[in-house]
Amino acid sequence: MNILVVGGTRFFGIQMVNALLKGGHQVAVATRGNSKPSFCGSVEQIVFDKTKPQSVKQALKGRRFDIIIDKIAYSSNDVKSLLQNAQCDKYIQMSSCAVYQKIHTDTKEEEFDAAAYPLRWQDRSDNYDQSKRIAERAALEFMPAGSCAFVRYPIVLGPNDYTKRLVFYVDRIKKGLPIFVDDMDMQSPFIHEDEAGRFIAHLAEHFAPGAFNGASNGTVKISDLISYIEKAVGKKAVLDKDGEPAPFNGLPCDRSINTQKAQSLGFKFFDLDSWLFKLVDSEACKL
Repeated sequence: MNILVVGGTRFFGIQMVNALLKGGHQVAVATRGNSKPSFCGSVEQIVFDKTKPQSVKQALKGRRFDIIIDKIAYSSNDVKSLLQNAQCDKYIQMSSCAVYQKIHTDTKEEEFDAAAYPLRWQDRSDNYDQSKRIAERAALEFMPAGSCAFVRYPIVLGPNDYTKRLVFYVDRIKKGLPIFVDDMDMQSPFIHEDEAGRFIAHLAEHFAPGAFNGASNGTVKISDLISYIEKAVGKKAVLDKDGEPAPFNGLPCDRSINTQKAQSLGFKFFDLDSWLFKLVDSEACKL
């Protein structure tokens, strides 16, 4: 297939592109031209600024793709700028579990219906949750529902996580610096960057419309994660309400993501405990 990836030059986007290349697909990667990562095969580099419709139009004039994978749909205007000026048969949007109004145990895709959400044309905003909901809704203005898929992940972790969320815990506990954790009993789902990238590539090859949750099997208590880090670094965490707020604060307690729809396409997710604590060990050795 002829696939355009918008974004995809860092974190799990690289694993996604590599999986597409290994599948024998013709891949073009569209960016603003600021980064050129190394992939496992040859990709076409397309340069445009997604926030500027004329830039997209000029770069994609006369082109049509079997699938567009939009990894940087941060607002309805982002989606509009792309889909008004790009031609494709199918569209996959990298969305987020943040679209759910309330994440709880066994959260399912039907709990957020993009088609029923009010549409408003807007640029990127600080309200990430709302922006992702509107971005999903905007896609349905330009593509038939049967040609759109939305991928929703919880927090993605891995050695290339540029946000350094897990590193925060490891680093500050190792240095004895105070941290504030608002809920030690919170059960949280995660997904590894490798499976996050590979599932989107799998969806492109086994396309089905609608929303798809993705997450590793199982959840972990924040208290158990901190206990493991303490053993890994040989230091006790300094927990203090006046400490630096921890990255996973503010998340609902006892939340998990149902991934049966994604698994029905033949994709197998990792067990969370098969990689999370190994990642902690790896990060502890680096610091």
